[in-house]
Amino acid sequence: MTNDSDTGVGEVDWDAAAAGFDDEPDHGLRDPVVRAAWAARLRGWLPARPSDLLDLGCGTGSLALLAAEQGHRVTGVDRSPAMVERARAKLAGRDAAVLVGDAATPPVGEERYDVVLVRHVLWALPDPARALRQWRGLLRPGGRLVLVEGVWGTAAPTGIPATRLTALLAPTTAELRTESLSGEPDLWGRAVDDERYVVVAVV
Repeated sequence: MTNDSDTGVGEVDWDAAAAGFDDEPDHGLRDPVVRAAWAARLRGWLPARPSDLLDLGCGTGSLALLAAEQGHRVTGVDRSPAMVERARAKLAGRDAAVLVGDAATPPVGEERYDVVLVRHVLWALPDPARALRQWRGLLRPGGRLVLVEGVWGTAAPTGIPATRLTALLAPTTAELRTESLSGEPDLWGRAVDDERYVVVAVV
C-alpha cells in the first residue's frame, strides 16, 4: 500500500514511482520470508470465513493479493493509475477488482464490506477523523477496520501514534486491539526501531 498515494503529501509522483515501488521488501513482498510474515499477520486480522474486503491505498496490490489467496473477495482502490495497473496484473484471475480513486472517499457507491484494510495512508490524510467515519460507514454490522500505521523517523517524526488513532476510534468501536509491529524484522525486510503497529477495530 502506498504511504500517501491518495493524498499528494510530499508532492510524490506515484505514477512515476510505481515502476520501482515493489523494490521495497514490505511493498513487493518478493522475499518469501517477508511475504509469509504478512500472510500470517493477515490471517490473524481478517475473518476466518471468506469476506468482502476493501483495500484502500492498495498500491501495487501486494496485500490485496495475499487476502485474495486466503479466500477473500477483494476490491482495491488507489489514486495512481500506474499503481492500479500493476495491482490489476497481480490480481488477474482472482475474485478481485481494482479501482482508481481516492482512499478518503472511495468510489464504491452503496457497496458495503466486512473489512476495510488500510496500510500507511491514514497518517497522511488532512482529516483522519473524517476518513475514519467514512470508512466505518462502508462496513456491514460487525465489520472491522484493519489499520496498519506508524510514526517514522527520529529527527522529524512523521505519522500517527497508536494512542491518537485508538482515541479517535474508541467512541464508535465495539472491540479494539492494537499490536506492535516494530519488533518484527520479517515484516519489513530489516530491523526497525520506530513505532509501527496495527489497530483492528470491530464496529
